[in-house]
Amino acid sequence: MAKINKIEEHIRRGLRKGKPLHFTLLDPETLNTREEIEKCINYGTDAFMLGGSLRINDEYAKNIVKAIKSVKQSMPVISFPGNVNGVFNYADAVFFMSLLNSTNPYWITGAQAISAFDIKAKKIEAISLAYIIIEPGETVAFIGDAKPIPRKKEEIACAYALSAQYMGFKFVYFEAGSGAEESVPSKMISMAKKTINIPLIVGGGIRTPQAAREKALAGADIIVTGNIVEDNIGILEDIIKAIKEI
Repeated sequence: MAKINKIEEHIRRGLRKGKPLHFTLLDPETLNTREEIEKCINYGTDAFMLGGSLRINDEYAKNIVKAIKSVKQSMPVISFPGNVNGVFNYADAVFFMSLLNSTNPYWITGAQAISAFDIKAKKIEAISLAYIIIEPGETVAFIGDAKPIPRKKEEIACAYALSAQYMGFKFVYFEAGSGAEESVPSKMISMAKKTINIPLIVGGGIRTPQAAREKALAGADIIVTGNIVEDNIGILEDIIKAIKEI
């Protein structure tokens, strides 16, 4: 399968149009149908992220990528690894993540060192991303030994985001956790966006068009939704529309 070159530049071109982007996160443990994937693409999602916090089913992941490419060959597919086994050689790129507020060095630099040669051998484009967990954090906070940033401590989130920029990360990702009851606070997003000048990705707990629009208006450059594909895909069209109309 031919790979798309320069996925990072593809994302940046999209952002230069002045509208927030929408990424769909798919879990390789969930057998998504081609029909669901086609709906996501027709609704206007800008890219697919592929990954999960627990087990990784490589065969499911491969089939998901095939299904995506069969609908739209140019649609970017980005590995979003929960561990070293989450880098798929049939993806177009990988978010090379560091969980900055983990208490365990493995999630900050260890897993990255272990997987670096594998990524190089697979010739996958690596896009550096600072991953920052916000309360409640859910499964990813538990697995990643994270110390989630309190929801009302915006200045701490901003400090982590700015440090990520100074360390050379290309993107910052504020994550409330998959399935979170509460999404990242809009005030935190707004303050972070005023603090940094690299793209800000926001995900976790975004279930309605109103919530997605609020996060985008606060300054999120990319909105990520995941569970909605499994739970209520019909509303995804309205979520993406709410983002694109800003």
